[in-house]
Amino acid sequence: MLPIFLATYGTVFVAEIAGDKLLYTTGVLATRYRAAPILFGMAVAFMAKMGVAVWVGAAISKLPPLLVAAITAVNFFAIAVVLWRKPDQREVKPENHPASRAVMVSFAAIFFSEWGDVGQLTAAGMAAKFPAAPLLVWLGAVTAMVTKGALAASAGAGVRQWIQDHLSPRTIRYAAVGLLLLLGMLSVVETLTEGHSALLLPSAGSKPG
Repeated sequence: MLPIFLATYGTVFVAEIAGDKLLYTTGVLATRYRAAPILFGMAVAFMAKMGVAVWVGAAISKLPPLLVAAITAVNFFAIAVVLWRKPDQREVKPENHPASRAVMVSFAAIFFSEWGDVGQLTAAGMAAKFPAAPLLVWLGAVTAMVTKGALAASAGAGVRQWIQDHLSPRTIRYAAVGLLLLLGMLSVVETLTEGHSALLLPSAGSKPG
């Protein structure tokens, strides 16, 4: 069970670090509000969004194995292509979000933006890859998102700046793309291997007449 949790956590975290603007958004909120209500609002939003992603992935897992292999692999490969095409440049810091309460601002900023982003798509792919453990996939995905949000809320936009100072955008992008491609290939190999074994079982169990 722990490997599933860690695989989901690592994959979602790396994909999110390379793929979206959450660190900037949360960093901006952290300059205006206390960290605790920001973390609470974003945690609730992440729970809901990753719940949807895992539910979609679990539904996909009920399809025929070969179709699941194709969907899962295409999902990971598509995310890899998106990250590969992402320009190696610093992103523009977004403007402050006007709001009266930090929790509602944080929740709205996360929940009502970037549906279908790399984090959700990766979580859905992991749920399809591990259909027997949707709760672990959900927990790993939510923990990864909250970890990234907590880093941003604690250190503000300086977290992203530190990453950019120590790791080039190309390095981060290559790491995320490589991991996603590896997962896509493993999904194909594992599913095809299981399908081949299932085809051999009836023959191995049959008795000569």
